[in-house]
Amino acid sequence: MSMNPKSLLGGESVYCINEAQLKEATRLIETDPESSQRLQRLIKTIEDECSRNERAALAFTIIERLRRTKE
Repeated sequence: MSMNPKSLLGGESVYCINEAQLKEATRLIETDPESSQRLQRLIKTIEDECSRNERAALAFTIIERLRRTKE
């Protein structure tokens, strides 16, 4: 029997991303000469190949791995 995956969108907040972090992330993606093209290409690939729920799973997993590790 196949189960529908639980949606990862919405719900209670666990982590907080402040406005300065979001602004810097946006800058890296939109205008940074070293990172912008690479990040935009990766985002396009992920958006083309993954469902919205899968993208949320990936985002949460990346944030959690960043939280657990140093560089």
